[in-house]
Amino acid sequence: MKRFHVHVRVTDLNTSIGFYSTLFGSAPTVRKPDYAKWMLDDPRINFAISQRGGTAGVDHLGLQADEPQELDEIGKRLSAADAVVLAEKGTTCCYAHSDKYWAEDPQGVRWETFHTHGEATTYSSPAHAKPDAACCGAAAVVEAKQGACCGGGTCG
Repeated sequence: MKRFHVHVRVTDLNTSIGFYSTLFGSAPTVRKPDYAKWMLDDPRINFAISQRGGTAGVDHLGLQADEPQELDEIGKRLSAADAVVLAEKGTTCCYAHSDKYWAEDPQGVRWETFHTHGEATTYSSPAHAKPDAACCGAAAVVEAKQGACCGGGTCG
């Protein structure tokens, strides 16, 4: 089963945590100094916020796969749509170890499709550390389209 994912950049993490905790009726599942995430079952969503610079607002949308095979299926569909911009295996992003495909829709909206296989103690891996980036992939979509990839990624 898949879970819808939304990542929003915020200017005041604590105020935003208060708002979303009230809206969702629960505290974040993960809370860090610059990041919070709710793993909700009703609605089934992975909703994350971060205060890491950049413009406030929706950073990217996505689908979280429960199984690696689901991610492979999504990756094939994105490839068929000629939308994969960056494929990452074994990356660290948002305090998690994941495999993922970054894509853009025809309007330029970034999509992150991923399968998480463990927690991480850092927001991103050292090779991906960019203070204004949501993650390597989100920040690297433009770079990847130009043929430049961040460490560990494979341009699609």
